[in-house]
Amino acid sequence: MRFIGIDPSTKTGLVILDKHGEVIDTMEITAKGTDPGRMIDIIEQVDFQLDHGDQAAIEGFAYGAKGRAVDIQYGIGWGLRMRLFDGNTDYIEVAPAALKKFAGAKGNAKKDELAVHIFKRWGFEHPSDNVRDAFVLAQIARAVYLERNNRPIDLTAFQSAVVAAIINPPSKKKQGA
Repeated sequence: MRFIGIDPSTKTGLVILDKHGEVIDTMEITAKGTDPGRMIDIIEQVDFQLDHGDQAAIEGFAYGAKGRAVDIQYGIGWGLRMRLFDGNTDYIEVAPAALKKFAGAKGNAKKDELAVHIFKRWGFEHPSDNVRDAFVLAQIARAVYLERNNRPIDLTAFQSAVVAAIINPPSKKKQGA
């Protein structure tokens, strides 16, 4: 049993944890060339790291962001989701604010502030903010899996709230209702 965190971007962060939450591997995946070839290369490199039975968490899209870089991130993000789905890899999507909250920061925390929370909580540090985000995502994948399977896990109240919202998302109100 492995838990995978994926922060999709042109520098995709990927972290693999074992069943105890210990780091097996960390990497920042990049590719050269032009798109869509570069996107495909990143997606294939991520796919190469996945094993049957992995439980994954991928960072949700930053809705409201604008620009060509965002278009490329969306392309990579959707490509990774399709690959996960097609490969029968169980995955959850985690909103950027939920990722920060799970680490103990506010939803609008800056990258350097989040790094401090990650180090204080887990003793994990890495020069890449993409890998740091992927680390938290892998921790969330593990927590959600354990909660869904009624296995004990020690979570703070705010971490439990994030996990509960992923497992039982609040119902969306219909427009005009």
